Amino acid sequence: MVKNISKIPALERIPETILKQKKRNVAQHTRRVKKLNEQKKRRAASQGQWAKRAEKYAAEYKKAEEERKALHRQAEKEGSFYVDPEAKLGFAVRIRGLKECAPKVKKALQLLRLRQQNNGVFVRLNKATINMLRVCEPYVAWGYPDQEHVKKLIYKRGFARINGQRIAINSNFIIEEQLGDKDIICMEDLVHEIATVGPNFKEANKFFWPFKLTNASGGLKSIKKHFVDGGDFGNREDYMNYFIDRIL
Repeated sequence: MVKNISKIPALERIPETILKQKKRNVAQHTRRVKKLNEQKKRRAASQGQWAKRAEKYAAEYKKAEEERKALHRQAEKEGSFYVDPEAKLGFAVRIRGLKECAPKVKKALQLLRLRQQNNGVFVRLNKATINMLRVCEPYVAWGYPDQEHVKKLIYKRGFARINGQRIAINSNFIIEEQLGDKDIICMEDLVHEIATVGPNFKEANKFFWPFKLTNASGGLKSIKKHFVDGGDFGNREDYMNYFIDRIL
């Protein structure tokens, strides 16, 4: 029996652009799956190495703290004082805008990468950087962060600066790609390099986008007075750690 050809439904025609798009989507999905599988393998291989480095640094920090306490106890027994060595690391936060700001001050803030209010940066303390901080002191609160607060800042507010873009650090592979040649492959390496002001401090610090911090909880007392006069700008020394807790 011959079928009526007119009753056979016509085949649906798919535009060529849609076919190309589907082919492209499949290829992208394949590449994405391949990349994820590679990352899983690399993560499994690197997990133990990251953990070992974290343990090594934790033991190093603990030993240094015990030695410091022992020196203080020994000095106390002998009836004298032990003075801790001068801080090598500073953390500066800009607390004011640029209204009626002198060009020299503006340039110092630019060199310190403090271009916006509530921006924060780590600073290696030497004669040049301390002089720069003094030039722009009425606009900056700074002090000496300890290892614990360096870690808090990096883990909570740390973003990478890659090709002029602000990138979230959601994987240690981002760090390894940028700083692997400096033997910095994970977050703990970054924390250690910054906290101890290691030989690769410049590269590690440059890796970070300036920290975007919040307004201080409880507000500021006075941005027109120095910290020692009951205000907020200037050098807070070790009291900077309390200020960091308020702006995280």
